[in-house]
Amino acid sequence: MLHLNRIVLSTCLVVFALVVQICVLARLQLPGAVPDLLLLVVLGLALVYGHTGGALIGFGAGLLADFAPPADHAAGRYALVLCVIGYLAGLAKPESGQLRSATGPMLVVVAAAIGATLLYAGVGILVGDDAARQVGLGKLLFTAALYDLLLAPFTVPLIMGLARRSENDPMADSAGGGESPSRWISTAGGVSTGRIGRMSRLRRPGRAPRIGSQRGGLLARTGKNRTARIKGVKRL
Repeated sequence: MLHLNRIVLSTCLVVFALVVQICVLARLQLPGAVPDLLLLVVLGLALVYGHTGGALIGFGAGLLADFAPPADHAAGRYALVLCVIGYLAGLAKPESGQLRSATGPMLVVVAAAIGATLLYAGVGILVGDDAARQVGLGKLLFTAALYDLLLAPFTVPLIMGLARRSENDPMADSAGGGESPSRWISTAGGVSTGRIGRMSRLRRPGRAPRIGSQRGGLLARTGKNRTARIKGVKRL
C-alpha cells in the first residue's frame, strides 16, 4: 500500500508539472532557459523517498517529457538526465527525515539546475545536437539556476509535505516535519511553534489557582503556627 501511494502521488505530480511547464512556463518567453518545474518535482520527491525512488521517478518523468510534444530531441535524453539528478538528490535526504534548515535543499536545487543543464548539453553533443552552443551555455546555466531557485520555495516544500503525508509519516504533522514556503523564503528563526505551545500550556489559567491555593495554604499554616506560639507565650 505504501508503494502504491508513492506511485499514484508521483504520477499525478509529474503529469501536472509537465502540463504546467509546457502550457504555461514554456510560453512566458523568458530569456535563456525555461523554469524546470518537472525537475523541482523530482527533487522534492527524491528528498523524501531517497536515491532509489528519486532515480525511478526521475527516469519516468524524463521519459514522459521526451515523448511529450513539442519535444524535438532524442528519446531517452531527458530521462537519463533526470534519472541521474534524482539519484544524486536522493543521497541528500536527511537521515532523521527532518530538515534543519532550508540552506541544504536550496543548494541541492542550484546544483541540480546546473548539473541537469550541463548533462543535457553534454548528451546533446554526443548525439550531434549543438543547440546549447548556439544559445550560449553560460547564459543557460545562469538563467536555469536563477529561475529554479526562485520557483523552488513555492513548490519543493509543498511536494515534500504531500509525499510525507501520503506515507502517513509522523514527521508531516510535527512542527519541523511539515515544510512551509515561508521557512524556505526566510530561514531566520524566531520562537518555534513547539516552544510557544509549551509556554502556552504553562500559562494556562487552569494551573494558576493550584499554585495560588498551595501558597495560600502555606501562608495559612504559617499564620496559625505563629498565632499558636504567641498565645503560648502569653499563657506563660
